[in-house]
Amino acid sequence: MTWGLVLGLSAAAFALKFLGAVVIGQRTMAPALQRSLLLIPAALLAGLITKDTFTTGQEIVLDERALGLAVAVVATWRRLPFIVVIVLGVGSTALLRALV
Repeated sequence: MTWGLVLGLSAAAFALKFLGAVVIGQRTMAPALQRSLLLIPAALLAGLITKDTFTTGQEIVLDERALGLAVAVVATWRRLPFIVVIVLGVGSTALLRALV
């Protein structure tokens, strides 16, 4: 049953994407809509990061992950390379967990 559901949902997702390409075709979208659509991935990623940082199961928590996120945000704001941002965020989280 699980594989049937996975295949059915995959087929439905493909059909919707295909239908969108056929219906929209060569039409152009309004510039405001096009700009808004470009922001969706960033908003989704921000939501996932927030959820994974401040929740455990069904509970809202404030733990070491919040420090790691804060360090990563500051590192990003200072325009450090991506790998440095990751290492600083993970390292600060690990260091605080080791100290506590």
